[in-house]
Amino acid sequence: MTKGRKTTYDERVEIVKYCIENQNNYAETAQKYRVSYQQVYSWTTKYEADGVEALQDNRGKRKTLDEMSEIEKLRAENKLLEAKNKRQKMEIDFLKKLEELERRRF
Repeated sequence: MTKGRKTTYDERVEIVKYCIENQNNYAETAQKYRVSYQQVYSWTTKYEADGVEALQDNRGKRKTLDEMSEIEKLRAENKLLEAKNKRQKMEIDFLKKLEELERRRF
């Protein structure tokens, strides 16, 4: 089994093109380009389902505020407010418990 390696977007496009031209021969493609069989299969199915844009690696990339739609901005703000509310509720619960423990002590 070939260990996978990092590939660029252009390499993934070339690999998928080769695989499709050779009747989806994933094993041969994986061996030729020194990537794993699973990766070739994954890229090919993504390409067939969603086109060439599906081969982009979007892991760890967030949209900037300029790229976000109004709804996405509101969702992000809502998520931040929910996290803030949760933290404040935890603080309040902690202070209540602390107060209760101090009352029991004396």
